[in-house]
Parts: sequence; structure tokens; C-alpha cells
Amino acid sequence: MATRKIPRATARRLPVYYRYLNVLKNANKDRISSTELSDAVQVDSATIRRDFSYFGELGKRGYGYDVAKLLKFFKGILNQDKLTSVALVGVGSLGSALMNYNFHQNTNLRISAAFDNRPELVNKVKSGIPVYPMSELKKQLRDQQIDAVILAVPSDASQLVANQLVDAGIHGILNFTPVRLQVPSSVQVQNIDLTNELQTLIYFIENNRQDDDED
Repeated sequence: MATRKIPRATARRLPVYYRYLNVLKNANKDRISSTELSDAVQVDSATIRRDFSYFGELGKRGYGYDVAKLLKFFKGILNQDKLTSVALVGVGSLGSALMNYNFHQNTNLRISAAFDNRPELVNKVKSGIPVYPMSELKKQLRDQQIDAVILAVPSDASQLVANQLVDAGIHGILNFTPVRLQVPSSVQVQNIDLTNELQTLIYFIENNRQDDDED
């Protein structure tokens, strides 16, 4: 396998490839070309070939890609061959929705612990997930060997909680707050700003509508 650093854009596309490869496997398809894969996942074939090239020779010219072998490879890359536990901090409306969902479409990811500071929520089991007080954050994360956390707290508490997560040894945060967190370079932060995503979608809708009107 190539040892060079994988671009973030490539890393974002890997789960997309993996999900579609599972679809192909379930449809009993043995192989696929980059062109066919491109049509399915809406990523151009040159980008797919470049993404795959970071990991060495995954396909054969004139043959395409062996679905079973490619699926097995990406399963390992994405750690889908073992159960991965994550924690949730913030059991509000969004946090509760995430707990109810709990990655039902992916049996290898699980929210195994949740944290909040409201007395009416802690020391209970919600959607099958124990909710702990924030005072137990560091202990539970270390005892359960959790390395990634979903952050769904109010904006004004996000940096403080992020500091606590860093102190507890967390290396990854999926940040659902609009605040851009200040963390050490050893901690990866993935920002999910739903308002920003929706505003971007509306922009593109309006922009496409104007283009259609001009035609």
C-alpha cells in the first residue's frame, strides 16, 4: 500500500465507494469499471482512478475492479471489519435523534455512551444508550476506549467541551456546532454545519433556476 498522505477530499469519498460496493455485492456483481462506478456514485472516473491510485494497484486495465477484493480492501481501510464505538456529548433534540438512529445502516459503528449535564437526563438509558454526567466524561471515554466523539452541545459550550475531550485523549470530533473548534493538530475535527449546508443548497437551487430562466 502507498504510504503517501491521502487528501481529505479522497478520504471523504471512500465511504461512498464502500457503500456502493456493498450494493454491487448484494446484486451479485463480480466486477465493475471506473466508468460504471462513476455513473453510480456521481464522481468522474478520472477522480476515482486517482483516489484508488493512492492505495496501489487495485484494478486491472481492460478488466476493471474485482468487487469482492475491492470491498474487502476498503472494509479494512475504513475499519469496517470491527465494531467501533463512539460517544455523543449533548443529548438535546439533535443528540436524541442521533441516538435513535445510532447508525442502524452500518452495524460496525455504535454510539455506546452519551453525556450531558442536565440532572433529568443523566444516569438513565436512552434509546439503549447509557447517559452519563459530564463529570464521568474522561473516565468513561478511557474505560470504554472511545477515540471519537459526536459533539452536539450549545454553541457557547462547544469549545469548553472540546477542551475536555482533548484532555481525555480523544483524537476525533464530529462537530455539529457552528463554532470552529481550536484543537491540537493531533485531533481531527469534521464540521457538520446543517444551516450552512442548507443555505448552500438553497443558493444552488436559486442559481440553477436563474440559469434555466436565461435559457
